[in-house]
Amino acid sequence: MTTAPATTTPTTPAAPSAPAELPPPGLPGLRPEWSRLVEAVDADGTRRTWHVLDSAPGGTGGTGQPVRGTLLCLHGNPTWSYLWRELLARAGDWRVVAPDHLDMGFSERTGTARRLAQRVGDLQGLVAALGLTGPVVVVGHDWGGVIALGWAAAERRRANGSGRHRAAGDAPRLDGVVLCNTAASHPAGTPPPGPLRLATLPGLLPLLTSRTDAFLRTTLAITHPRLPADVAAAYRAPYRTPARRGGVEAFVADVPTGTQHPTQATLDDVAAGTAELADVDALVLWGPRDPVFGEQFLRDLRRRLPHAAVHRFEGAGHLLPEDADVSGAVLTWLSDREERRAATGPAATAAHRPPWRALVERAGSDADAVVEVRAAAGGGGVRRISWRLLHRRTTELAAGLAAHGVRPGQRVSLLVPPGADLTAVLYACLRIGAVPVIADAGLGVRGLTRAVAGAGPDHVIAVRKGLLAARALGWPGRRIAAGPVSGAVLRLTGATTTLLQVAELGARLLAGRGAGEVLPPEPDPDADAAVIFTSGSTGPAKGVVYTHRQFALLAAAMGATIRTDPEHGLVSAFAPFALFGPALGATCVVPDMDVTRPATLTAAALADAVVAGGSGSAFLSPASLANVLATADALTAAQREALAGVTTLLSAGAPVHPDLQRRARQLMPLAVPRSPYGATEVLPATDVSLEEVLAAGAGEGICVGTPVPGVTVVIAPLAEDGTAAEEVVARAGVTGEVVVRAEHVKDRYDQLWLTHRASTRVRAPGGLGTGRWHRTGDVGHLDAEGRLWIEGRLAHVVVTGDGVVTPVGPEQRAEAVAGIARAALVGVGPRAVRQLLVVAERAEPVRRTTVAAPPLARAVRAATGLDLVAVLLVPALPVDVRHNSKIDRARVGRWAERVLAGEAGVAL
Repeated sequence: MTTAPATTTPTTPAAPSAPAELPPPGLPGLRPEWSRLVEAVDADGTRRTWHVLDSAPGGTGGTGQPVRGTLLCLHGNPTWSYLWRELLARAGDWRVVAPDHLDMGFSERTGTARRLAQRVGDLQGLVAALGLTGPVVVVGHDWGGVIALGWAAAERRRANGSGRHRAAGDAPRLDGVVLCNTAASHPAGTPPPGPLRLATLPGLLPLLTSRTDAFLRTTLAITHPRLPADVAAAYRAPYRTPARRGGVEAFVADVPTGTQHPTQATLDDVAAGTAELADVDALVLWGPRDPVFGEQFLRDLRRRLPHAAVHRFEGAGHLLPEDADVSGAVLTWLSDREERRAATGPAATAAHRPPWRALVERAGSDADAVVEVRAAAGGGGVRRISWRLLHRRTTELAAGLAAHGVRPGQRVSLLVPPGADLTAVLYACLRIGAVPVIADAGLGVRGLTRAVAGAGPDHVIAVRKGLLAARALGWPGRRIAAGPVSGAVLRLTGATTTLLQVAELGARLLAGRGAGEVLPPEPDPDADAAVIFTSGSTGPAKGVVYTHRQFALLAAAMGATIRTDPEHGLVSAFAPFALFGPALGATCVVPDMDVTRPATLTAAALADAVVAGGSGSAFLSPASLANVLATADALTAAQREALAGVTTLLSAGAPVHPDLQRRARQLMPLAVPRSPYGATEVLPATDVSLEEVLAAGAGEGICVGTPVPGVTVVIAPLAEDGTAAEEVVARAGVTGEVVVRAEHVKDRYDQLWLTHRASTRVRAPGGLGTGRWHRTGDVGHLDAEGRLWIEGRLAHVVVTGDGVVTPVGPEQRAEAVAGIARAALVGVGPRAVRQLLVVAERAEPVRRTTVAAPPLARAVRAATGLDLVAVLLVPALPVDVRHNSKIDRARVGRWAERVLAGEAGVAL
């Protein structure tokens, strides 16, 4: 990183010089003892004075003990070191040093317009004057992040013997990098990001940045939520006059706007230096609602720092330390580093069988691999794809995608319905080491946009509808069309080619040559394999990352549980399982339905799929199963006969009520209903048959059976405030969060480092199996026979002054009352006086919200055994579309609060 001053004359006029000063007293959250003035030599060799906030100027923390290291925190434009006040207050045994850049905050006004190279050199001089030694973690936001990366690269080169050099004993040791909404590069010739385009216009630049405080006020106005008035005033305090805002103008003017801009070369050097930090711990914290640093900057940082922990704070924006708990995240990350460095012993690794191996082994077979059933209205007939054809097309696509520029580690968003095309392209991506991103279209436009944009794909492979959405909503990635599309759609959506053309390209490359000569090496078993998004039924959908090893173990565990193998095909009306059949060598039958809306599966469509696939097994979501039963009257005699031959009926995605399975037995009398329990993060975890549920009898919650082989299930007990402990137990009768351990547990959540950490924080005695831990977010207990009972979601536990109440048991008892079809137990009011109530659907729906008649209310109170403040009857409870059984209790609770407060016309 060059630190020489820029030789090009700045276009921004110099502001008048002025000495440094201390902040005025009384700024909220700012302790006077933190502030001091420090003299140091700047990048030009001139002696300057900085204002610095320093939590431990003597090098010792509040306990009088030496600090562990220093957090060197750099603000951006137009803020000042006040941005880091919370980190200063909470740092404990870490020293926090947060300077105001020259011409910014309360530091000296130099009378010059400084460039990026100078600011990195300025920081080097200040660090030397501060006498920082030992481990230093540099923390940067906005343009301060660019300076942080420049300083980090310079320190790395100094440590390696190049660049400016000081004796090792006098020098800091770069020990980590933390970045918040910033950039590592800005391609030459591209316009400035977002609102900076307007601010950099020559005629408007001084008007918006220095002559007025419009730029400053705009920055402070885009926080989520809005800043308190006194905090916003504190940010404006150093910039009271046009003269004191000269640095704000100079900072904006220093954003490169063309290839000839004097800072472009320095910024390119920062980008190159960032790649040299591969062995430096890194944390990237991001606010997605940033109009300046958009998703493309985060994707670029992830490419340059692939080892970094990344956490996106959904709902947060540009001024991230004000929008989210950045301080808590940084201190947690530092603590985890200490734990990780103290850990010893290699992690357990299982033998690896690549998921595409079954396709290779069955490549010579003309038996069906995938069977698609389509109604006459949708083109009609049955499409059969043999193992021979599936292997050939997968290999051709793999070769074609690689030639098209899809590289190992790149992400490929797959917006293709389940079937042969999705199967082939999925396994092609896996084979070449690309990372498929799979998000259910049932998330809706908003949820799907959040998932696709957040995952940051390099490529998007989509059917017509997905291509149009990608274009209209600005999803990232080069686009490839799947299925039939017109030339007009290709041009409109910017798609560069079609899957058919990609396969034809691969076929030409493979002609006369072996796949080993054309395809890249097989990916490392511990490289990322896929990002699979959760359903979003209990909160925003999260990207779940699996490695190739974990993906293969997941497929094997599901195959063993659902009893699927090359001899037993499967009708899959549950989209995730349609993807794993080929890894098991099993025929996958896709029925005629809208997979984004499971309740569209009819009894006739299921029967037709059973006939077409010659399969005796079916996997349905609860919503699919419910609609099959609701439409059974329309079956023909032949279709009834086909369903009567089903021997295995599986349903998952949510705990399945035994009544639903009992009714299914009437339609499929030979079937053995089973219900695997798990989640996108670990599936399966337990398994149970209808007979086992009936044998277990009545209990508190829904019985989901015993752990499948290789899985350990324990309980994190609930505290009085409804939180779950880190310590877990395997004792019967203890209610708490369900915690699972297995080799096929997810690797991590994508760009949700804090969420992943929370899901894996477990303190457990030894001897409880192997693999990773996952806290499911479900609440339940183990019984004396080791069976798991689910009592609801941790977020839906009701905490009252009398104790903790889990919802499922009372809801089941309420639903046993004549006339009640479905019930939700929620709480209203402050915790100390929180009241319980039931909101229910009638068996015969009501047209509007009413209070239950006294006899019905008394019956519900008696059945639940709870002192309910009310029983409200509603036309319908809000449930997720995918499972049709997961009630949004949080939404019901918020609605009930408003209704009982007397608000009229409140919609549920």
